[in-house]
Amino acid sequence: MLGRLWRGELALAETFWTWAVFGGLIINLATTGIFLALIMTDRPTVALIAGYGPSLPYNVVVTVGVWRAAARYPGERRWADLARIVTVTAMFVLSLG
Repeated sequence: MLGRLWRGELALAETFWTWAVFGGLIINLATTGIFLALIMTDRPTVALIAGYGPSLPYNVVVTVGVWRAAARYPGERRWADLARIVTVTAMFVLSLG
């Protein structure tokens, strides 16, 4: 499934809503919680690895998947462009946060 996501073979609506919005919230909230818990126990190196190790690759794969799915989208270009803009912006912010 991740291979299909990466290649942009999934429908734009599924890629955006399931993987970028809902999956992105789950992964990024979970890793942020783990990061904060480990920081509070004075384990900064482990916190960085656990906090960013899973979320950064996920955010990259999802962003590429949305970008490629938008390129294949048969509907109005404005929806494809909006999905790209929202995903790139959100994943950038979530990756830095």
